[in-house]
Amino acid sequence: MHKNRFLSSTGLWAFAALATPAVAQQPAPVASAVPQAAAPAAEPEAVPSDIVVTGSARAQRRFDVSYAVNTLSSDDIKKLAPQSMAQLLSAIPGVQVESTGGEVQNITRVRGIPTDRGYLYFQQDGLPLFHDLDGYFFNAGDGMNRNDLMTQRVEVVRGGPAPIYASGAAAIANVITRTGTDTPHGEAKLTLGTSGLYRLDAYQSGPLKHDTYYAIGGFIRQNDGYRDAGFPFDRGGQIRGNLKHDFSNGSIKLSGEYVNDRNGFYLSLPTADPRNPSVSLNPFLNSLTGTLSTPALRSVNIAYRNGAGVIQNRSGDLADGRHMRMGNAQLDYEGDYGPWHVSAKAGYTSGRSTLDALYTTSNPQDATTFANGFRSAAQSAFGNVARLGYAIAGTNGATVYDPASQSGLVLSAQYRSTEAKFYSGQGDLSVTRKFETPIGTHDIRVGVYGADWGSTVFGVYQNYLVQVASQPKTLDLIAYDAQGAVRGYVTDNGALNDASSLVGGKYDAQMVAVYGTDTWDVTDKLRIDLGLRQEYYSYTGFSQTTAAYNLGSATTLADNSTRGFTGAIVNTKLKPKATNWTVGANYDLSRSFGVYARASQLEVPAYASSVAIAGSSFTASKAKLYEAGVKAVSGRSYLYVTGFYTKFDPLNASFTTFNPTTGRSDQVVNFVGSAEDKGMEADGQLRIRGPLSLSGALTVQDPKYINFTSSTGANAGAVAGKQIVRQPKVYGNIRPSLDFNAGGNRVSVYGRYDYVGKRFVDVTNTTALPGYGYFSAGLMVDRGPWSFQVAGDNITNAHGLTEGNTAGDTLTGQGVPDAIFGRPLWGRNVRFSLGLKW
Repeated sequence: MHKNRFLSSTGLWAFAALATPAVAQQPAPVASAVPQAAAPAAEPEAVPSDIVVTGSARAQRRFDVSYAVNTLSSDDIKKLAPQSMAQLLSAIPGVQVESTGGEVQNITRVRGIPTDRGYLYFQQDGLPLFHDLDGYFFNAGDGMNRNDLMTQRVEVVRGGPAPIYASGAAAIANVITRTGTDTPHGEAKLTLGTSGLYRLDAYQSGPLKHDTYYAIGGFIRQNDGYRDAGFPFDRGGQIRGNLKHDFSNGSIKLSGEYVNDRNGFYLSLPTADPRNPSVSLNPFLNSLTGTLSTPALRSVNIAYRNGAGVIQNRSGDLADGRHMRMGNAQLDYEGDYGPWHVSAKAGYTSGRSTLDALYTTSNPQDATTFANGFRSAAQSAFGNVARLGYAIAGTNGATVYDPASQSGLVLSAQYRSTEAKFYSGQGDLSVTRKFETPIGTHDIRVGVYGADWGSTVFGVYQNYLVQVASQPKTLDLIAYDAQGAVRGYVTDNGALNDASSLVGGKYDAQMVAVYGTDTWDVTDKLRIDLGLRQEYYSYTGFSQTTAAYNLGSATTLADNSTRGFTGAIVNTKLKPKATNWTVGANYDLSRSFGVYARASQLEVPAYASSVAIAGSSFTASKAKLYEAGVKAVSGRSYLYVTGFYTKFDPLNASFTTFNPTTGRSDQVVNFVGSAEDKGMEADGQLRIRGPLSLSGALTVQDPKYINFTSSTGANAGAVAGKQIVRQPKVYGNIRPSLDFNAGGNRVSVYGRYDYVGKRFVDVTNTTALPGYGYFSAGLMVDRGPWSFQVAGDNITNAHGLTEGNTAGDTLTGQGVPDAIFGRPLWGRNVRFSLGLKW
């Protein structure tokens, strides 16, 4: 499936002038995300270039606001050509992205915040698609949002007023969709890639009748994958559309969206032999192109007991990956009534998300040592066991496998099969008015936001024994007597532990937030911003209790400790509250140079799913966010530099890890304490005389844990003062671009270099993830309505690990100074796009 993987992915996005925001043509508040934001321009090409953003009670120039913000226009997005929504944000300072997990469910962190999402809250046209940042094995970020030609721009607010305009948000990424205008517009784009990618994007917009407009578009795609699993890794698409009617004093818009998309999950890989870490495993499992995803897991059966004691069988297909089926409808109203501006938004999402994925659990082991560890149990179960040996699973021992003929290692991995049926209704109502006073003007907005959401969840995990190879075969470990006859099996058709973990339950949640903001223009140079948000939550839910059962097979050890539901349930009720506030000031020394400062509080209760289903700690996280910056603009060149300090106290840093003794992923480690990050971020663009421009982003920080305690006996003292897991002290990118006309064609040749500094896989900082850098490049040619783009990613086949083996080494590392197990960068790949506008 993978042919020549030479050029592509990250590279394309070589440089959007990330910070060149789109300008509004008329007020159109973006409810929860950005109050009274600017409405989408008719076409990105028609947008003025004087850098306007939204982030308070009215649309403003980016230069004028008192917080860090970027806007990515549709032209920026085209040049970045991201492979996921998370990857789209990778060129923005202060946002660290790990996008090696696939097209969805990637990692975004904001200014060192120690969570896998960094409290980065995604919205679409001002409302979230799902209220909680994370559902059960899906997130409301790139797990639910997919980029296509219907995306007109993306506004990203970091810190600042984010906690006022979204729940639990240290940052907001607000996706603004296209709407129709009096002039019809349309575009189609065909993309082919060396990863077996075939993708078609299209949209059409225009008038239906006087003052009524439409827009509709989406994509359909199939991709074999950036690592060849032996089956298509991504397939599906989405469609989005809206109808808008303008009144004399405002507008109303009805939007709809449907997603049906399957996305594979790339897991971590062993990269070196744990017996001798200087020996690479590339001959067996290439870190750039190899994968543990395998056709051997296309037909999985997992047996477990239900609450009535009846054995159930759940089937799975690894090729289904993360399968999101989701529908959303949203109604937006904006109206001016004299000096009052009214904004009302309401949305409802319903869907189902299933996951079939292979997760790594522990380091590979010497095959002989691993087998010997089961000899006593096999002797007890089967008697007269002379030796243990390996065979390819499913062959009844006929196809013998000798690990010494390859790496000499075997590996256990965990097949996870989960399901979540979810719903989320959310609405925002606000009024805004400007007041003239003897000391400047006040733009005051007050509003109420409410949400009602919930989910039923089910999850069952099964551990498999596999080769250390790309597309590995599953293995059986067999007990033989002295005559070579089979006495029994340690495994069950490749499974080491049938149904090793089991989860079932349901939760429902409601919340109401009231908020208010005041943008006070004291003088034409000094602006002060104030904001307050009070949130009230109510969670109810239950989880089904489980116990270990022997399913009774006399021929295998794998079913001796299978999880099953006991028939009992545990009910949970919780009513948390949260208070968020912000105060900021901006002072313009001139039209091209200014300074700003801001302080905010962010309080984040535990998510409804983790409280009701997983039984996580009820401790809320609370942070103080401080930032101050300078900004300079000269023509089309600019520089924004922001210093920031974040202090979490308390921080709920509990996590679940794999227990190799039981084979279960249910070992909860509770850390509660505090953490901080202080640093500087900068982004800028230098327009050099002629066709050359240079853009870049840089973040320098010092994220660390402090004052930790553990209720589970873990060594919290060893954590204090250590660098926060997987957080670098330095990361950034530089993006040169050469833009010129040649023979009637508009040509852009661009490149990009990304660097991520040293990180650690564990909270005690015993195993490091070395720093890495990689190059990307691209070419765009526009001739009349036609366009062509070619983009290469990781063009030098650079090696780098974005994370370690998260299921097994978060607490104590991998036993070596540098990681020998992790999620590597994809190898070189390239994409070609042909587009037509009309």
